[in-house]
Amino acid sequence: MPKRKAAIAVGGVAALGAAALLLPNAHASQDKDTATAGTARTLKATDATTLAAQLKQSLGGQFAGSYYDSAKQQLVVNAVGDGAAVARAKSAGAVVRQVENSTADLQSAAKTLRTKAAIPGTAWAVDPRTNKVIVSADSTVTGAKWDRLESTVDGLGSGTATLKKTGGTFKTFVSGGDAIFSQVQGGGVRCSLGFNVTASDGSPAFLTAGHCGVAAKEWSDSQTGQPIATVDQATFPGEGDFSLVKYDDPATEAPSEVNAGNGQVVAITQAAEATVGSTVFRMGSTTGLHDGQVTGLDATVNFQSETDPGGVDTVTGLIQTDVCAEPGDSGGSLFTQEGAAIGLTSGGSGDCTSGGETFFQPVTAALAATGATLGDAGAGAGAGDDQAGAGDQAGAGDQAGAGDQAGAGDQAGGDQIGGADDQAGAGADDQAGAGAAQEKGTKYHHRNGQRDGTSSN
Repeated sequence: MPKRKAAIAVGGVAALGAAALLLPNAHASQDKDTATAGTARTLKATDATTLAAQLKQSLGGQFAGSYYDSAKQQLVVNAVGDGAAVARAKSAGAVVRQVENSTADLQSAAKTLRTKAAIPGTAWAVDPRTNKVIVSADSTVTGAKWDRLESTVDGLGSGTATLKKTGGTFKTFVSGGDAIFSQVQGGGVRCSLGFNVTASDGSPAFLTAGHCGVAAKEWSDSQTGQPIATVDQATFPGEGDFSLVKYDDPATEAPSEVNAGNGQVVAITQAAEATVGSTVFRMGSTTGLHDGQVTGLDATVNFQSETDPGGVDTVTGLIQTDVCAEPGDSGGSLFTQEGAAIGLTSGGSGDCTSGGETFFQPVTAALAATGATLGDAGAGAGAGDDQAGAGDQAGAGDQAGAGDQAGAGDQAGGDQIGGADDQAGAGADDQAGAGAAQEKGTKYHHRNGQRDGTSSN
């Protein structure tokens, strides 16, 4: 397999150093509650995630969510009631807040919403910072639909759920990191590659969005090239939005790393759970590298159906963030500065000019469902592959300057459903995020270092 395909397989983890520069110290904690810190420890986000998992098991039914206070670098754990388990959580180094709504209460509220208000253009997720279910409605939810949604949320009580309007419309994004393409009836499909993995049978493969795998079976690394990979499994809609796509050539080199641009790559060493409040990075073939915070977990999104004008494609179990995205970013990588794979771009609203909210398929769930594992599937790129050495890996203090952001030569077209006009952008001005396509109607994205300035209507 040509070395350039190894770069494609890297998925959406490109340009990690540049990401850290975009929004430093983004989004300080929104927690305004009084909490007794006690012996609260200063933690890295990854360590906070590990501690949260341990305390969730220890607290059992008393556990009501947790989040990372990035300003104080502390883990905040919500607990219902008090007792020995809560005392142990404090002694373990967490800040413990006493809250009213248990995890069961919030799950019950979400179930009610799913039963009574699964309206296209709506989404909801648990926000542990407010100990409520936050319900969002896009610009298409008006009239009787809005009244129905508002009535349902009011019925849950102001202490349990909050309703808000969001700009734009919720849609799937077919793009991510390295661009991948497919030709289908009616035009071309473009998505982003997420992360390289090893399938359960030992063959090299990659993860991308499920709606990409449903849209097309065979994928190429160029707009007019021959297919190099075939969808093995795809889930969308339903309990997730992920696809496992196997490379057709079993000798394909598919290293567990991300194309960071400028000849550098970032190693992806593990898959990790998302933590509300933690900083994450998203790489997209349309908009390049952006960062922000995880704002909710176990989110449910009701997309307008692609096949039924009056239907809804409901997807559950997603990660909610305030990281922007645009058409051409679907399937792309969501990751941490430490090189942990977190999610695959699913969809959202807004754009990278005005901002928005986006949803991601958890990588851990996709790996469990497909039986795949992170790690090199092939021999991996050799020393001559322009991989970054230890000194080139983006660390906490090793952030790239403005000139290190992916430029025109490193970006390709965004994952979109288009026709003859869906030509890959080129030229000096074709940098990530510059002149990006406006979101009009439903679009798909996949991760790539490339971008496409076109969009589908």
